Amino acid sequence: MRIWSVRSTTLKFTLVLVLSVIAVSALVIFVPSAGDAAVASGISYSNIDSNADRIAFISQFGWTVEQDPVEEVEVTIPKEFDNVYSEYNDIQLSQGLSLSKYRGKDVVRYTYTVTNYEDFDGTVYINLLVYKNKIIGGDICSADGNGFVCGFSGEKN
Repeated sequence: MRIWSVRSTTLKFTLVLVLSVIAVSALVIFVPSAGDAAVASGISYSNIDSNADRIAFISQFGWTVEQDPVEEVEVTIPKEFDNVYSEYNDIQLSQGLSLSKYRGKDVVRYTYTVTNYEDFDGTVYINLLVYKNKIIGGDICSADGNGFVCGFSGEKN
């Protein structure tokens, strides 16, 4: 026969530990991450294998583009963000994406000419950043040096 004795401090510690695990689990389950916002919007950011997939992705935002990209280039997301990249990542965060976990990675940037952008007289491009067949970021921008850069929705902040 064994006899177990438990002090009240051990019970309190165990109770606090169990409640902490429950609280952290609830946060992980119920608080959305940045990527979840993109998923919640109903926009598909994965399975981008071809030019047709990229154009279909772009059309989810109501944009029409020329069929062939103007540019297809490999770029490296910097390991350390300067002010420009921090501001660019803020645009990504506003659309439920983040470049933070892709620091130091090589990605492909596809640039298309937007043909139905109505709020600007000049040339407008859409850039898609693709890593392993997944859209990880991008923007709508003007070719004009005094133009704009905004998220896929086209809303300028």
